[in-house]
Amino acid sequence: MRDAGVMTAKRVLILGGTEFVGHAFVDEAVARGHDVTVFNRGTREPRADVTTLVGDRTAPGGLDALAVGEWDLVVDTWSWSPKAVTDAAALLSRRAGKYVYVSSRSVHTYPTAAYAREDAPVVEASADDLDHSDYARAKRGGELGALAGFGDRSLLLRAGLILGPRENIGRLPWWLTRIARGGEVVAPGPAEAHVQYIDARDLAAFGLDTAATGAVSVVGPPDVTTMSDVLEACVAATGSDARLRWFTPQQIAAVGIEPWLELPIWIPPGADADGMHRADVSTALAAGLTVRPLADTVGDTGRWLRGIGGVAPQRPDRPVVGLPPEKEAALLNAGP
Repeated sequence: MRDAGVMTAKRVLILGGTEFVGHAFVDEAVARGHDVTVFNRGTREPRADVTTLVGDRTAPGGLDALAVGEWDLVVDTWSWSPKAVTDAAALLSRRAGKYVYVSSRSVHTYPTAAYAREDAPVVEASADDLDHSDYARAKRGGELGALAGFGDRSLLLRAGLILGPRENIGRLPWWLTRIARGGEVVAPGPAEAHVQYIDARDLAAFGLDTAATGAVSVVGPPDVTTMSDVLEACVAATGSDARLRWFTPQQIAAVGIEPWLELPIWIPPGADADGMHRADVSTALAAGLTVRPLADTVGDTGRWLRGIGGVAPQRPDRPVVGLPPEKEAALLNAGP
């Protein structure tokens, strides 16, 4: 990792820019007064405050719209086959100053130790892989593709759990929606279990502003936020009369509830939780990462959710998360 002072990026190319994290990058770049170009398939109404280039990076000739142009900074949020990252980075390597690839801490081999740093072992992967069925290898392959094109002008943002407005995975939106309905709500314990996350807007701000290069774990500080903090913030944000009823991991397992998927964000204490929710982020903090209060992330997400009618968008390549009503009832009825 190298940090040689803050880079002022004026011409920013964002590959994507219409979904959760990409949209946050566009908003943050525009707010900074940058000259922003987005490249995507053109399936959304183009924004008036950016230049839009249209192309499908998975199709033959799909990058033709990027054949000309120069940028100070490229942001790539791609989550599928590494070859698409490799091709884009190769095409832009002589016409862009820096390549910011939004990767994931999932690139580390399993199980990831508590307080792991960027030098923890990573999975084997290929920059030319056309497959994306293995998320960890796809993201690591994307990293290799960025490095092949830009070398030490690459910034690999290894994000952890990402929350915030426009979330299209459904984790925080599910909790907000369920708590807004009120009544007794299953709260997965222990209440003091650690949660480590990054607001998409803070991730974007860091990626745009930092002069750092190389791999950087980008999540909020460990051992600060708890599961109780998250759920209580949801209660406050919704103004609900919901009553959080805490259950032990053993009680939850007894009725067959799946952590993370059916109780979003939550992982029972142990090696998996330590690997996910206890990353060392000293590199990012030293390179300028700042994070907003949990109440802002939850409150802003709640306002966004209400503003779109209460139903969050869902990525088609990700499973729908949330606790089925019958399992919720089974646990509430079985508990003490």
